[in-house]
Amino acid sequence: MKITSIRTYFVTPRCLLVRVDTDAGITGVGEALPDKGAATAGAIKHLASFLLGKDPRQIELHWQEMYRGGFWRGGPILNAAISGIEQAFWDITGKWLGAPVSALLGGACRTKVKAYRGIGGGTLDELANSAKEAVKAGFGAVKFGPIPTTRWMVSASVARAAGEQMEAVRQAVGDEVDILLDFHGRLGPAGAIQVGLAVAPFRPLFIEEPCLPENVDALAQVARSIPVPIATGERLFTRFGFREVLEKQAAAVLQPDLGACGGIFEGRKIAAMAETYYVSVAPHDPYGPVMTAASLQLDLCTPNFLVQELGGLGEGVLLEPLKIEGGYLIPPDKPGLGVEVDWEKVEKSQAEPFDPPVIYLEDGSVADW
Repeated sequence: MKITSIRTYFVTPRCLLVRVDTDAGITGVGEALPDKGAATAGAIKHLASFLLGKDPRQIELHWQEMYRGGFWRGGPILNAAISGIEQAFWDITGKWLGAPVSALLGGACRTKVKAYRGIGGGTLDELANSAKEAVKAGFGAVKFGPIPTTRWMVSASVARAAGEQMEAVRQAVGDEVDILLDFHGRLGPAGAIQVGLAVAPFRPLFIEEPCLPENVDALAQVARSIPVPIATGERLFTRFGFREVLEKQAAAVLQPDLGACGGIFEGRKIAAMAETYYVSVAPHDPYGPVMTAASLQLDLCTPNFLVQELGGLGEGVLLEPLKIEGGYLIPPDKPGLGVEVDWEKVEKSQAEPFDPPVIYLEDGSVADW
């Protein structure tokens, strides 16, 4: 089997699909990190120039070629490009063997995958009602971001508001529902500790990115200063990027993004590393349905899986959207990633590449996104 083409497609609102065709008539699909999408699409085109004519089933060999073949390694653009292509290779291999990707990674150790829904609202009542609606729909876990665009050091009002939001949601859903918080890396360690202590009495399942993971010692400082588990990983790449977080016990939950960390098999390697530290895995995925399908395959065969962020289910993109029942993603019964893209619709509805806007504070300085 040989690769005949590798193409990219931008899909609204925030999705970058990668299509790999072969001379055997098998087409594979993957999804890459869509942010700075034009640059990632260019990297995919570059990688395709030496992958054409090769066997897509040699996934590990091609991963090593893409990652180690040049002098410079790492970063979001290269790893996003590798990730999208790698997912498509697994999709092809699974279809060729007539088996889901999870079976090729050791087999499923669960029958369905717990997912969480994002909630929001401009007032405490709206936030609480959003949480109630999620629970009514069957979700046993919800997530929201209590931190506005702000400085690294927060005012008393920011910490108080975060605590009030957390309290409102906890009162709305009770103790049986998991509440996840995302700080978006907007705070420094001192600010994150202040807010972490404000929300701690209401027992969030974890705080995601209390500060950026660039300085692992700072993240570890937060982890040791508040009685709430810390999660991080969406902005880390490959197992090498996660190593120090584990060694310094800076997080209780890792969140590899399969569209940026290096792909499905790299995600499995990261999860295996985490397991040796008794650390859970909750893949990051606010994007499209192929990323959700890829994450689902990893979740099925990962013993230390915790909960899955719910990306797109595929309406308008997949021939058959993914199914969610009672807050759980249901594995498709098809081989590979288990999904088929409606390429005719995708061809007709291509979007512009997505690029996150720059955000400014009131004094004109740049804020963290």
